Amino acid sequence: MRFTTALALLVPALAVLAAPLPSKRAAFSFALQSYDQFQISDGVAGNAEAEANAVFVDPFPADLTTVDATSLDNLGTMREAAEDAETDQFNPQIAAASGAAADALQVGKIKNKVLKLTGEVQQIKIKIAQAAAAGTDTTDLEASLKEEQTKLTTNIATDVKSKGQASQGVA
Repeated sequence: MRFTTALALLVPALAVLAAPLPSKRAAFSFALQSYDQFQISDGVAGNAEAEANAVFVDPFPADLTTVDATSLDNLGTMREAAEDAETDQFNPQIAAASGAAADALQVGKIKNKVLKLTGEVQQIKIKIAQAAAAGTDTTDLEASLKEEQTKLTTNIATDVKSKGQASQGVA
């Protein structure tokens, strides 16, 4: 009888030990914001890289494989809003303005490009991390990352050259 009693106590204990451990990687969530909530074009030039990183890079975890699909979609939607601001608002307003107003809008447009491209680069980095974790080929994504990073570097340099100049947003 002692053996069966011991076995009866041991079996539930073993079941607890054999239960799967909860994942230590909780999914990350990135909230969708409207363009006027996250735009960085107002103010002065020279710090667009840090401002864009605060929106699209700093909130994300180091382990980009934990970013959920909704967060990735939200990032894409926000990046597209920055792109739409460039083509639908900055370009026509710059064309209609003159003097200091046009200059400030142009500086704001560059800051917006840094924002847009930072979002694009971050989105590609997440896709690369998740594809690599799944064992999927990332060659095309790596090529896109290189192309977008080159554009981003160029626009960051333009923003830095304009350091201290007035910057005007469109939101």
